Amino acid sequence: MATVAQWVEGARLRTLPMAVAPVIAGTGAAVHLWQFRPVCAVLALLVALFLQIGVNYANDYSDGIKGTDDSRVGPMRLTGSGAAPARHVKLAAFACFGLAMVSGLALVVITGQWWFLLIGLSAVFAAWGYTGGRRPYGYMGLGDLFVFLYFGLVATMGTTFTQASQLSLTAVVSSVSLGLIACALLMANNLRDIPTDTEAGKLTLAVRLGGSRARLAYAAEVGLAFALMLFTVPENPWNLLVLLALPLAWPAVRTVLSATDMRRLIPVLKQTGLLSLLFALLLLVASIIGA
Repeated sequence: MATVAQWVEGARLRTLPMAVAPVIAGTGAAVHLWQFRPVCAVLALLVALFLQIGVNYANDYSDGIKGTDDSRVGPMRLTGSGAAPARHVKLAAFACFGLAMVSGLALVVITGQWWFLLIGLSAVFAAWGYTGGRRPYGYMGLGDLFVFLYFGLVATMGTTFTQASQLSLTAVVSSVSLGLIACALLMANNLRDIPTDTEAGKLTLAVRLGGSRARLAYAAEVGLAFALMLFTVPENPWNLLVLLALPLAWPAVRTVLSATDMRRLIPVLKQTGLLSLLFALLLLVASIIGA
């Protein structure tokens, strides 16, 4: 039986900033519109966290039973290592999805935005379908697209809309920027796993691009995330505060572009997650000052 520490490791806590960041940024956009609703913000955060942990366990289960994690560079996996029975990992994933749905339902009831139920259901199906099912889209190179949609556009603009019932330029642009940073994290993760993913037939975008172009894609995604925020200056010049996160971005980009030992990419995952979180926090500060 897996220990509590192994279950915590299996939850991949280093990825949680990617779930928290869009909620913070979306809330900041709502603050700038003078429509901050703390209960809605907390419920949106719970949805994001439960979905993220759920998808981490789901990926652990699906990759484990497919043999993708038999030989890997990186943290331990519950299923692939045999630390926990596959059915237990699958049950943990669905338990998290269930908690996300309960939190989402409460958010819908409070806001009256019933059409968000469809978005919530699609998010759960997307979380499971990444590596689960007969034709997982993560094995076809579509994982980056879904990460961009759900960890960028849906999470950020959805958070703003549930509080303000409208969107702003900052909400839209920041959703794209955070989606790009989320894609960068996935790119770094899949760049590290190119050898094992190729052998297992997991054709991620990094595998399709190849090592050199995947490295450039990471750098381009991070750089574009910052550049796009310039378009929000007419709405709130304080949004340029996000540029203060550049010193955190550069070491990660430099490592991705230069690392020959794939183990050096492991800290990049944490750095990219923290970059997303800092980016969002700076946006929140900018929204408060500029409101």
